[in-house]
Amino acid sequence: MKFGTKAVHAGVEPDPTTGAIMTPIYQTSTYVQESPAKHLGYAYARGANPTRNSLQKSIAALENGKHCICFSSGMGATDAVIKLLNAGDEVITSADLYGGTYRMFKRVFEKYGIKFHFIDLTKSSNIEPYLNDKTKLIWLETPTNPLMSIVDIRACADLAKGKNIIVAVDNTFASPYLQNPLDLGADIVMHSVTKYLGGHSDVVMGALVMNDEKLHQDLHFIMNACGAVPGPQDSFLVLRGIKTLHLRMERHCFNGKKVAEYLKSHPKIGKVYWPGFTDHPNHSVAKKQMKDFGGMISFTLKDDNTAKAIQLMESVELFSLAESLGGVESLINHPATMTHASVPKEDRIKTGLVDSLIRLSIGVEDIEDLLQDMEQALEKV
Repeated sequence: MKFGTKAVHAGVEPDPTTGAIMTPIYQTSTYVQESPAKHLGYAYARGANPTRNSLQKSIAALENGKHCICFSSGMGATDAVIKLLNAGDEVITSADLYGGTYRMFKRVFEKYGIKFHFIDLTKSSNIEPYLNDKTKLIWLETPTNPLMSIVDIRACADLAKGKNIIVAVDNTFASPYLQNPLDLGADIVMHSVTKYLGGHSDVVMGALVMNDEKLHQDLHFIMNACGAVPGPQDSFLVLRGIKTLHLRMERHCFNGKKVAEYLKSHPKIGKVYWPGFTDHPNHSVAKKQMKDFGGMISFTLKDDNTAKAIQLMESVELFSLAESLGGVESLINHPATMTHASVPKEDRIKTGLVDSLIRLSIGVEDIEDLLQDMEQALEKV
């Protein structure tokens, strides 16, 4: 089954009672049992909900996985993966990482005795000096947030093979439409469902997808025991959003390419970070493991002036200055004070995340309007 067909149909069956084509919103906290522990597969809604189950089947199919578990947020999903570990375990991850993930790793889990190595993962060989018998997880983002660095998923997975190391990939920026990490050797795929999967800036949710049965059982136990579960209304909204994922991603990619090319040719623009450029670091890897290059772009002004960057962000009219990404509307973001404010400045600067960096999430509007808005804002700088 092709991706667009899966987006429309996977996980969704007509309601057996009424024939409703959309999965109903099962707005219930508990389920009647015929006899103690004898029920129809549902006992309490924290553990399972029919609307959520349909969504989980849909997301699993999109990622070519056997199992999916949804959580109340992307950070709730990430939290569950780290809870697979024990004190003394070590994690290898990227120095260029979403600020919320960095904050969780450093400020929540380090104090429990888990050691995190934040390194440059654009060369998979950089992993090797950190591999030892305590290494239990390699956590990847690709493209990374916000510098769009590309990590070779298959190369990293090959380094972990046979070593009892879990390879998890945050696939939020790419979406399942552009990239399927399980097919490249990863063990777990994480999504902030809030972003492209939901697609309409009206839901906060996370998801984990995997093939391994034991991983599924262990993560489901953590989900049920710790309780970071999404509600049925949000599950319904994401099910609806997924039906147009392929159509939205096509427009995100089309618009993203046009905006990236426009910025790169503009005399006031300095660096432009977009993996579709042939001179983007690891472009060949992106071309190999992604279907297209997405709608996420970061850039700086030519004079690298933070005050002017802020002026630009205040001057846009169609782009909205806001956190998050992946919705149908275009957003402009200042990572240093917004998504990555929790990362110490010296650590940000080391990775190239300067205070003047601007991040764009390109929506599905008419491209002429997006370019015109960027042009009028740049004229004011």
